[in-house]
Amino acid sequence: MKLGESQQRLWRMEELIHSLPVMNHDTMRFLFRHLRRVIENRDKNRMSSQSMAIVFGPTLLRPEVETGSMALYMAHQNQIVDFILNNFKQLFPEGQDWAESR
Repeated sequence: MKLGESQQRLWRMEELIHSLPVMNHDTMRFLFRHLRRVIENRDKNRMSSQSMAIVFGPTLLRPEVETGSMALYMAHQNQIVDFILNNFKQLFPEGQDWAESR
């Protein structure tokens, strides 16, 4: 998230996601696809991408070593989850068989 340009962040996030083992990648895609569906109904459930990031950021992204400011960790976790949710279609293209492309 510290990369200045949005396109650089997108490329780096794609790199990280595609470096995951197949099962982790598929689980991540399934979970974030579901969260996107919830967001699509935000007019009924009031769950925006930012709300979802606040709820799921600390659960999905835990620091390896918890030193420093917990508030800073939470801010970064929320930014990352929000970024993935808002760029889901680019990070997980439909019709792409990820396991075969490895």
